Amino acid sequence: MAAEVSFSVASHGGPHTVTISYERAGTGEPLLLLHGIGHHRQAWDPVFEILAAEHDVIAVDLPGFGRSPALPEELEYGLPAVVPALGAFCETLQIERPHVAGNSLGGLLALEMGREKLVRSVTALSPAGFWTRAERRYAFGTLLAMRRGARLLPRPAIERLSASAAGRTALTSTIYARPWRRSPEAVVAETLALREATGFEATLLAGRDVLFQDDVTGLPVTVAWGTKDRLLLRRQGIRAKHTIPGARLVRLPGCGHVPMNDDPALVARVILDTCR
Repeated sequence: MAAEVSFSVASHGGPHTVTISYERAGTGEPLLLLHGIGHHRQAWDPVFEILAAEHDVIAVDLPGFGRSPALPEELEYGLPAVVPALGAFCETLQIERPHVAGNSLGGLLALEMGREKLVRSVTALSPAGFWTRAERRYAFGTLLAMRRGARLLPRPAIERLSASAAGRTALTSTIYARPWRRSPEAVVAETLALREATGFEATLLAGRDVLFQDDVTGLPVTVAWGTKDRLLLRRQGIRAKHTIPGARLVRLPGCGHVPMNDDPALVARVILDTCR
């Protein structure tokens, strides 16, 4: 069941209240799941129960996405604000140094949490931040086009498209290699989440100058990339490996940018192996 928690985050202008919506299940060592830009915590549904069989799993809606309200106006959407907010979220729930797995934007946040030693292991699935300028422009342009499309389509049209495999492919083939596997209900929900994300533009703006250039030491790190990622091209995984030499670089055959839906068993195994 979904829950919600509010907590205080310090900033140069004083403390501000941040609210995060999340889902939690399972027992064992804590495992935090972070989704990508424009998505919501339900992106992890294909692997959630598998992971919860071994871990206390907490899947969050990042601030300004899903059911989590936007950050206060005084806080920006960059790493310096969002990572401490996630740390404060864990403290509020009395979660001490969880494992963390993140996809895309969530992968970048997971790596930064690892660099800050806020977590005990990191699994980053197609993480942002290892792009060239041209690759970043391409990715941001694609995301903006997806956002415009989601905002132009009325809900009845989204529901009609999602009812067929061809329609689900038209709506989500940019992020999934096997979009027909996604349920109609899930495609409707994530298209609406993309349309209604209050933090979307501010997150893109904050990401314009982001490059992840620091090593992550002292904990297990896995970087995994789908061979059919059409948004962040898989050669970025090689750059990630050069930046974080101790990381395990894993190839996800036949998977797209959001691989949890394309091959749940493989993605769950990669995450669990890292946690172990």
